Amino acid sequence: MGRALGSDVVRPSSPAPLAPTGERTAPGLEREDYWFARHEAAYAWIASAYARDLAGGVVVDAGSGEGYGAAALAGLAGTCLALEYDDNACRHAAAAYPDIASIRANLCALPLRDARTDAVVSLQVIEHLWSLGDFLAECHRVLRPGGLIVVTTPNRLTFSPGLARSAKPVNPFHVEEFDADQVRAMLLNAGFDDVDVLGLRHSARIEEWESRHGSIVQAQVDAVLSDAWPPHIDAMVASVTVDDFVITRDDTDGSCDLIGVARRGGAS
Repeated sequence: MGRALGSDVVRPSSPAPLAPTGERTAPGLEREDYWFARHEAAYAWIASAYARDLAGGVVVDAGSGEGYGAAALAGLAGTCLALEYDDNACRHAAAAYPDIASIRANLCALPLRDARTDAVVSLQVIEHLWSLGDFLAECHRVLRPGGLIVVTTPNRLTFSPGLARSAKPVNPFHVEEFDADQVRAMLLNAGFDDVDVLGLRHSARIEEWESRHGSIVQAQVDAVLSDAWPPHIDAMVASVTVDDFVITRDDTDGSCDLIGVARRGGAS
C-alpha cells in the first residue's frame, strides 16, 4: 500500500531562481511545478521514513543541484553536506541555503573520510553518471557500517517506453536509464546489504486527469516542443504538489521513479 505524502517540505527563500538548463528542476522555474513536486515528494518521504537514520548524523546529498533537497534534510541532520559538480549550482546553493555546506565535488571521488557518513541520498543523479560503479563504490566507502543509501532515478519502462537496457536515452542529459531489477543489482554489486526498491507513482487525482487527457508527462513534452500550453495542461501542472504522489512497493514496473534503498553491511 502506498501513502500520500505531506506538503510540509521547507522551501527556503532564494536570492534568485537558478537559471534553467534543461538538466535539472529547481524552485521558481516556470511550468516546472510537476517535476519539482515529484522530486520534493521523494525528499519528503526520505525525511519521514528514515528520520532516525538522519537525526543528528552526517548526511550527504550527492548531486544536490540547486540545493533545495539538502535544505529539506538539514533540519534533521547534525551536518548536511550538499555535493555538486556544477560550480554555478554550488554558488547558488551557498547563497540560497546558508545552513547547508555546499561543496563542489566529483562524485566519483567524494571528499569525505572513510566510514564517517550516516546517510547518502542521491536523487535523480545516477542516470547522469558516466562512472556509476565508481560513484556507488565511493558511497560504500564513506558510509559507516549500517549507514543508509537512497538513490532515485526515472523508471526507464515508463519514462522512455520501448528503450532497451543500455541503449542511449533520448534525453541528452541521461547516460543510461534503468528498471527496478537494474537498480537492485547495481546496489548489490556495489556491496550493499538489505537492498529494497520502491516506486514513486501518481496519486488518484493525476491518474483521473490522465484518464481524460492522456499522459501528463507526454502532455508537457508536447507543450514544450510546440511552445503552446493548452489551458487545461497549464492549470493542472500549476496545481501539482507533493500530495499528488505516493510511494509503494506494488508494481514498481509501472512507477514514475524508482527508489533504491540499501545499507552498508557490518555492525553499526
